Amino acid sequence: MSNKIQKEFAISTWAINNKMTVYVITAILLIGGLISYYSMPRESFPEIIETKIYVSSINPGNSAEDVEKLITKPLEEEFNNISGVTKITSNTLEDYSMILVEFDEDISVEDAKQKVKDKVDRVKSDTEWPTLDGGGKVEPNVFDLNIAEEVPILNINLTGDFTSEKLKEFAEYLEERIERLPQIKEAAIRGAEDKEVEIAVDMYKMSAAQVSFDDIINNVRFENKTVSGGSVSNNGVKKNIRVIGEIKKPSDLENIIVKHQNGNVYLRDIATITFKEKERTTYARDYGKPVVMLDIKKRSGKNMVEAVEGVKEIIEKAQENYLPEGLTISYANDQSERTIAQVDDLVNNIIFGVILVIGVLMFFLGFRNALFVGFAIPLSMFMSYMILASFGITLNTMVLFALVMGLGMLVDNGIVVVENVYTLMSEGKSRKQAAIEGIGEIAWPIIASTATTLAAFFPLGLWPGTMGKFMIYFPMTLSVVLFSSLFVALIINAMLTSDFMKLKEEELSKKALVKLSSFVGGIGLAVLIMGFITKSGGLRGLGNLMLFFAIMLWIYKYYLVGAQDFFQRIILVWMENKYRNFLQFALSGKKPLVFFFGTFGLLILSFVAVGIAKPNVLFFPENQPNQIMVYIEFPEGTDIKKTNAFVKQIEEKVYAIANKYVEDGENYMVESAIGQVGNGSGNPQTDGGSQNDMPHRGKVTLTMREFKYRKGKNSLEVMEEIRSAVQGYAGVSVIVEKEQNGPPAGYPVNIEISGEDYNAMLLEAQKMKDFIDSKNIAGIEELKIDVNKAKPGVDVKVDLDKAGQLGITSGQVGQTLRRAIFGEKISTYKDGKDDFEINVRLPEAQRNDNNLIYNQPITFRDQATGKLVQVPISAITNSEDSSTFNTIKRKNLKRVITVYSNVVTGYNGNEIVEKIKKELEDYKINDSIQFSFTGEQEEQSKNMGFLVNALLIALGGIILILVAQFNSVSKPIIIMVSVLLSFGGVFFGMAFLGDDFVIIMTMMGIISLAGIVVNNAIVLIDYTQLLIDRKLHEKGLDEKGLLSKAEYLDVIVEGGRSRLRPVLLTAITTVLGLIPLAIGLNIDFFGLFINYNPNIYMGGDNVIFWGPLAKTVIYGLIFATFLTLVIVPVMFFLLHKGKIKVKKKKKKKLSLNTETN
Repeated sequence: MSNKIQKEFAISTWAINNKMTVYVITAILLIGGLISYYSMPRESFPEIIETKIYVSSINPGNSAEDVEKLITKPLEEEFNNISGVTKITSNTLEDYSMILVEFDEDISVEDAKQKVKDKVDRVKSDTEWPTLDGGGKVEPNVFDLNIAEEVPILNINLTGDFTSEKLKEFAEYLEERIERLPQIKEAAIRGAEDKEVEIAVDMYKMSAAQVSFDDIINNVRFENKTVSGGSVSNNGVKKNIRVIGEIKKPSDLENIIVKHQNGNVYLRDIATITFKEKERTTYARDYGKPVVMLDIKKRSGKNMVEAVEGVKEIIEKAQENYLPEGLTISYANDQSERTIAQVDDLVNNIIFGVILVIGVLMFFLGFRNALFVGFAIPLSMFMSYMILASFGITLNTMVLFALVMGLGMLVDNGIVVVENVYTLMSEGKSRKQAAIEGIGEIAWPIIASTATTLAAFFPLGLWPGTMGKFMIYFPMTLSVVLFSSLFVALIINAMLTSDFMKLKEEELSKKALVKLSSFVGGIGLAVLIMGFITKSGGLRGLGNLMLFFAIMLWIYKYYLVGAQDFFQRIILVWMENKYRNFLQFALSGKKPLVFFFGTFGLLILSFVAVGIAKPNVLFFPENQPNQIMVYIEFPEGTDIKKTNAFVKQIEEKVYAIANKYVEDGENYMVESAIGQVGNGSGNPQTDGGSQNDMPHRGKVTLTMREFKYRKGKNSLEVMEEIRSAVQGYAGVSVIVEKEQNGPPAGYPVNIEISGEDYNAMLLEAQKMKDFIDSKNIAGIEELKIDVNKAKPGVDVKVDLDKAGQLGITSGQVGQTLRRAIFGEKISTYKDGKDDFEINVRLPEAQRNDNNLIYNQPITFRDQATGKLVQVPISAITNSEDSSTFNTIKRKNLKRVITVYSNVVTGYNGNEIVEKIKKELEDYKINDSIQFSFTGEQEEQSKNMGFLVNALLIALGGIILILVAQFNSVSKPIIIMVSVLLSFGGVFFGMAFLGDDFVIIMTMMGIISLAGIVVNNAIVLIDYTQLLIDRKLHEKGLDEKGLLSKAEYLDVIVEGGRSRLRPVLLTAITTVLGLIPLAIGLNIDFFGLFINYNPNIYMGGDNVIFWGPLAKTVIYGLIFATFLTLVIVPVMFFLLHKGKIKVKKKKKKKLSLNTETN
């Protein structure tokens, strides 16, 4: 009988016996992976597609309360009956209603949109549904919206010695071509208006001629018309008859007769006709200079980098073929550059991690064996790219960080495979036999360890809501990476070790070294020279890489081989001996109990340390701004000219701060600065999908340069300086914000007041704001209320008795006022392919003259006498000034008002909210009004609850897999105790190094840690159990048999010693893979080999975002390595020691019973 228990894994044995098939698979992975990598769309963060349907309705000339009553409420009540609706929110303004309907995640966007459309059609059919001037009904627009489609990816500014009209013409030329790109959703023109034909009717002349608006409208409408008269046949020829009435030029309108009675009245007699720009609804400036701007927005799921490149290519061609030389085109707010920088930084982090990992592997395993494991890194990643690309996933920072995170983990399986095969070869087995048996021994343990890691990440894939859709790419990518690494380890590494593994490195002779290095270096030099001649960065990089490789061959032979040999023969042996002695010490006498309970004591101490350190608790990592936005908002009804004048003042202050960072004519902090007023100046996070005019709003946007160019300056300081400079203005809201880092979560301080009486709610909101302000809580930027009743208006009341006697209706009064002030579109002027509105209204001076407006006559024909009658509006009406709500907001059919604020840099939002809650404990509020903390606090509470549940589900899943793997309960308990104890390392690291507790990232790190820690414990326990089984087999005992305490000690010590190298390697490689992100060390390897500039810098967006997660895993894993190497053997020994005691007690009891009998 053999004294060994042999194992074999069928799939790996097949791979070893079918080498050519595996080589083909390897080639497919390499080529397919490269193609997938270069074809995957790039973006900064993944796009979130939510099942949210927007319904916008425009009803001009109505107050917010009227629009709410006529449009918003009827629609909301109908939407509330749709199955699957989770939340309904709305924002009603003057002339405009926007309703947002949110659905369950399992309902598709198209299904949700159709359900909403059906309900809209049903409400529209009601007889009380409002109508427009032309008699048609108000048409709600039903659409879905992706937030990524609302944020501009590029601004194109056009300036030069041209009229605004000409600049707009150039912009339209570009707009038409840019919007043809499949990646582009919209290229909106800002800073210029469409043209119109305005018929400015002089009230005095119209009144004297006894002409009404109806006379003008009807005559223009029917004169400016081409009518088909049908067709006639003549001599066998059929001819179409067309009556041509359309005007050729706007001045043709002057000759239209609008009245015949008592002499002809021409339109030119009572009105001035001009072809001009419409009233300004938008202004745009680049560093304070007026420009015509194109706001470029991309389509969902499209490649941002390709989109921007396509736009720039179109502009280059236009400059060559169409645009004049004097036209200056500049770019601002180019988001593709930031995306490329973030993606490149993470790719460089991966390269840096790979170099560190392979360097460590080389010292532990030797150069050849290190290459076996190192080869698994690109292969696993290429396979992952292929799988991810097939799912339509973009290459974003979430995916790339998961690859960084998986970097150390994906070599774990390869390390265990190579190390075990190496061990069996050193025992005298042939290469092939060692590969078959070595993989057979550890195949199921590494499958189980991979499964437990996947079990840890699986619950993260169930994350609900917006945050879940944002974060799901992390567990998804990690799962793909781990599956890929398992495939590579068991198939490709199995074949490679059986074919190429050697126990001793063959020494490279000097002659062979000269030959090889000359060959590689010569080709490299030729490629490098060709790169300089052709100005090809790729060829230069490849040439330099080959030269570097040639130099490294010499360094390897004369330095690294000796260092590697010294490490393996001296240091590694010394480490193994020291570890064996220490483990023997830990397992002797009562010390196992001391170590076991001592480690629990350390866990308790870690909680105490965190309690003393009191780290800041953040919901999401606090990033340094890449964009600083100053949002300006006046009360509704503010004229755009006033808004524009104020925004110019704000721009001056903002640009004065930005210009402090100019050195040698270049700003090293601010890349571009644009100002916008009116349309386009809303906040995409809060005004997404809004189509109403915004004359009372403005926005100033500073786009910061890449982190590495900022000379160590923190852009948060710039934002705070701007925030201080723009404070203190009465009657206007000025908010300074940075770009959204991750999915939208709302303001840190967000108190929602709900009820039905909006007046009472507004008073309560003001009272609460004043109450909180009186407490002087530090850190609150400025409390604001999102609703006010400061929108000025005039209420005109018709005396129904007087008006009725004269035969005038309220509708006629309203229509006359509306036509005089707002105007009415009455026809269209066609000029080539362009259509321009023809609008009738009073001249601007008369429109703003209150006396004239209310004294203008209503001109109509008396039905009884047939005579024309003129009645001044003031004779049958009374008017008084009033104020109305600027907006009415609703949530789930209830009216809401929000008191909100940002938090000043350096203060913690959670702490501030806790202080506010404490102050509001005894706050008295009207019984019909309720308030609650929402926004970031609501999201934080939901996500924290989910993450705690996810951790419990992950631990439960891991236990199930472990029980199935070991067919035992005791061994899984040992492993799970080590997982629990590893959390002590996280808390110690956080407390001693002063890190923040970032709810999302730290909790994800702890969940990830749970999956990683079990790997080494499984491999260690499984191998130790294999040694025990072999020992039992030697002694002729079955699996239920027991060894002596001394034998268990020897076997456990030997198991630990033989697994020391793979345990250390897997821990070190995982830590080293994360080190570049944790410390923020960035090296541009592409720049180094192409332009000889490594662009080394510390920090950056990626380290700010991912650092907390990386540090959590590093702290926990370092502590867990000690647990795996010491505490797991201690617990395993205590388990078997306990079994021996139980057996002895049973034996003693049995012998006593025998003696008694």
